[in-house]
Amino acid sequence: CACTPPQLGQLQVSSRMSMRFVALALLATTAHGASAPALRLRGGTTTKSSAVVAESGLTPASRCLSTRGGGVPSGVMSKVDVPLLSYFAFWYLGNYYYNIANKQCLKAAGGAAGFPMTIGVLQLGVGVLYALYMWAAPDSRSVPSVTKDDLVKMLPVGFCAMGAHCFSVFALSAGAVSFGQIVKAAEPAFAAVVSTAVYGKSISTAKWLALIPVIGGVVLASVKELDFAWSALIAACTANLFAAFKANENKKLMETPGLKDRIGSVGNQFALTTILSFLFGLPLLLAREGHKWSEFVSLFRSNSVISTNLFTSGLYFYLYNELSTLTIKKTSATTQSVANTAKRVIVIVGVALALGESLEPIKMLGCGIGIGGVLLYSLVK
Repeated sequence: CACTPPQLGQLQVSSRMSMRFVALALLATTAHGASAPALRLRGGTTTKSSAVVAESGLTPASRCLSTRGGGVPSGVMSKVDVPLLSYFAFWYLGNYYYNIANKQCLKAAGGAAGFPMTIGVLQLGVGVLYALYMWAAPDSRSVPSVTKDDLVKMLPVGFCAMGAHCFSVFALSAGAVSFGQIVKAAEPAFAAVVSTAVYGKSISTAKWLALIPVIGGVVLASVKELDFAWSALIAACTANLFAAFKANENKKLMETPGLKDRIGSVGNQFALTTILSFLFGLPLLLAREGHKWSEFVSLFRSNSVISTNLFTSGLYFYLYNELSTLTIKKTSATTQSVANTAKRVIVIVGVALALGESLEPIKMLGCGIGIGGVLLYSLVK
């Protein structure tokens, strides 16, 4: 083999990540599968416990926890929401491995000077393929019955989702992943400004005060950032701005009478948003990097680090976002806040260690202050 030792190491990492992705994909598939019929005993009688499981809408994965006789395990395990714990675990793992695969792909393709827009849009394209597969697969997910007017109303959400994703990818290509994630943690500050200035919403004084440590933490983390780049900072801030608009537009969208019923599920909603995001991204890809498309195709064919990580990062991105939505839907606001905070810490520190990025004390102090401010902002009224 002509691969150098570093290349072999990257390929081994990509292979291991691909195996982990398979587990993640299986979980997401079962999470959105059609409800299976209640388990029956050999005599044909439906067990009471399995009927309850079927009526509760639990996933096929959770139904597998039932005993052979159809009963639910007794003791502590019967009180544990295993599907919810699985959502948390795979949400965190998906986010973690997405950041690693995404960075490896961007780095192998030339970083910020390479093909960040192409990679960002094609990641959305991978998500589109997965969404179409889920609609086509038997007993997997019903096709939404949205109208043309519904799709038109979804355009702002799709456009903002595209902007948030593509600018995030560019930010991560221009600087350290940990730094980009620290800046992205300041999203509540952008959400507060956009909500009040554009959508006329009111934010309490306590929440405004909670933004002080958020902004201060980001500034402090930037001071000693070894891989600091203005382009990474600006791109991450722009991604936050798009995310803030997306959240407000999505809230307006879901107030449309009957839309939730026509979409059918959270999975369908994210699938439609991803498809629209991909379509919005294609013209920007052609405008920005279309002139070197043949060069990217050549790299894609010759460098398995790019091809493998592009595919896996696209799937990780789609699946962890869908799982995060499912997790949020099943938890309280306080649990969501704590979970998001824990996720950011795990991703920032874990990815920095995995990729050998700087973890200067002042940077970690800024990270802690900023994320603590985000948690405080989420909890205060």
